Amino acid sequence: MSSCELERVSVMGRVASGDLKLSDAAVMLELSYRQVKRLWRRYRRVGSPGLKHGNAGRPSHRSKPRKLRRRVLDLIKKKYSGAEGERFGPTLAAEHLAEEDGIVLDHETLRRWMLAERLWSRQRKRKKHCQRRERKSHFGELVQLDGSFHDWLEGRGPRGCLMDMVDDATSTVEARLGKEETIWAAVRVLQAWIRKYGVPRALYTDWKNVYKRKATPAEQTRGKVPVTQFGRMCQKLGIRIIAASSPQAKGRVERNNGIHQDRLIKKMRRKGIATYEAANEYLENKYLPDHNRRFARAAAKPEDYHGRKPTARELRQIFRLETERTISNDWVVRHDNRYLQLQPGQGRYGPTQSKALVCEWEDGSMEVYYRGERIRFTEWKEPIRKPAAPLPPAVRAVVVRKNKADHPWRQSYQNMKPRVVPPAIAAPLVGMRTSASP
Repeated sequence: MSSCELERVSVMGRVASGDLKLSDAAVMLELSYRQVKRLWRRYRRVGSPGLKHGNAGRPSHRSKPRKLRRRVLDLIKKKYSGAEGERFGPTLAAEHLAEEDGIVLDHETLRRWMLAERLWSRQRKRKKHCQRRERKSHFGELVQLDGSFHDWLEGRGPRGCLMDMVDDATSTVEARLGKEETIWAAVRVLQAWIRKYGVPRALYTDWKNVYKRKATPAEQTRGKVPVTQFGRMCQKLGIRIIAASSPQAKGRVERNNGIHQDRLIKKMRRKGIATYEAANEYLENKYLPDHNRRFARAAAKPEDYHGRKPTARELRQIFRLETERTISNDWVVRHDNRYLQLQPGQGRYGPTQSKALVCEWEDGSMEVYYRGERIRFTEWKEPIRKPAAPLPPAVRAVVVRKNKADHPWRQSYQNMKPRVVPPAIAAPLVGMRTSASP
């Protein structure tokens, strides 16, 4: 008997003993007085078994036929089973059975069947419980961003990094697959998000030089806040970057990466996808719409906190690399081992160690700005420096060492060369000796 039925037996027993009235029993069981009278009548006639549901122990009229169950399990063994890392889970298997085989089953029903046939096991071990942070209340208030390195194409193509964005309030997902977690990879997925929903208020990332970096000792001395190229782009859009101290802090996007590593890999295996371009096309047109329709939820509050969608021209002026370079006296700027000869207008004075702003885009195009104005330039090849002629080897003086016996320190006083005294000094000395003689 269920707990509800056991409670009814207990209350009816108290009514039978005279402790309770039927009106009090109706209040305790939260039933109408008429319904309690029916239960009391059945209890007096049959006893406690009369309060048990009549279908208990009988097969359900809504149970699936055994023939269908055997067919489904055979399909799972043939198409969706395998090693522990390759087999489909009940939820994913139920989706593919509906899409490819036309068999609609609830994933919980399929889970029970697979557990009974040992086609699925609860292999995931729960980690130590940490208190979860409450979701934000508005769509666009906080979006988590992270890159997941994995063998997404399973050897059919190169390894890659999936740039994943997850809204904290609704779990809406946007993703792009690329080679590395670089500035341009983050820009691509953020641009896709902005075109669809608008500019989010804040991004929750990890401590990587792409998003945020610590200040150098020189910057700490000057009190300067370090800003990366991606951080500068977000500043222009009004997006605040928050760096998480641990992966658990942005657990929503981390768990989402695990879902993609299970579902996305298997779906791309079925499609035979082997390139980044094909993977991104599949993500945009099929996988992400289905994923958001299935797993996204409504925000706690209906207001959308996204900013307006910038135009394509505005986005181009924002999503670019900006670097300051010193202009030489002949109006040449060296940038990334390239020599750019600026062409200032007439009447321009010398640059006098001024700075030029060099802007680069992902497609390789480049522009140079001087004092807020765009300036034309031509690129020069790196000047060919003539190698300096090798210096001739220095002529070393030949030292002829004398015999040790001939060294002046070893000669006697009589054998030493007599000292030559100048005549101007010798005459007074002779006179002194003559006058001193007796």
